[in-house]
Amino acid sequence: MESEKKGIFMMKQELTKILCEKSFKFSEEPVFKLVSGEMSRFYINCKPTVLSPRGMYLAGHLMFDKIGDLAADAVGGLTFGADPIAVATAFVSELKGKPFKAFSIRKEQKSHGIIKWVEGDLSKNDRVVILEDVVTTGGSTIKAIERARSENLNVIKVITLVDRQEGGVENIKKHVPDVSSIVTRDNLMDMINKEH
Repeated sequence: MESEKKGIFMMKQELTKILCEKSFKFSEEPVFKLVSGEMSRFYINCKPTVLSPRGMYLAGHLMFDKIGDLAADAVGGLTFGADPIAVATAFVSELKGKPFKAFSIRKEQKSHGIIKWVEGDLSKNDRVVILEDVVTTGGSTIKAIERARSENLNVIKVITLVDRQEGGVENIKKHVPDVSSIVTRDNLMDMINKEH
């Protein structure tokens, strides 16, 4: 158990380092424009990290560690940010002998075929965990929760890879009480300060 905890800690440290190298930028002045239109001192784009082989491996294992004890049927979130993380997590769940499926929530409903928000091999009332790459205000995560519920899925937990610590997690908790994050903005800043 102790060695497992140490392994998870080492993985988190390594993922934080990769995020700092590939995904995180900061400035003394607010020069980065966010989806909300607000300007920020921090820029986080997880895609270069989670689409790299090592980043995908680490994200999948760290997400599984947060979900492994839950009676979950599937993991997923809003496309495209959550997709590689959900796939990596589902892949790890099979390796660990506790398989759960991946799913993707559309940004726009398709206008042909079966019209639905959620893509994946899911059944009504499946217990699902919503994954997110980065949480700022929580708006897109809340949209994902609402769309999953509209497809009769039971959302039991939310996990974000990076919490920007700007109130988003608190907003999400109003919709799903069980919310956690793998890495925080403080973790990223600590890593950068340690490196310099």
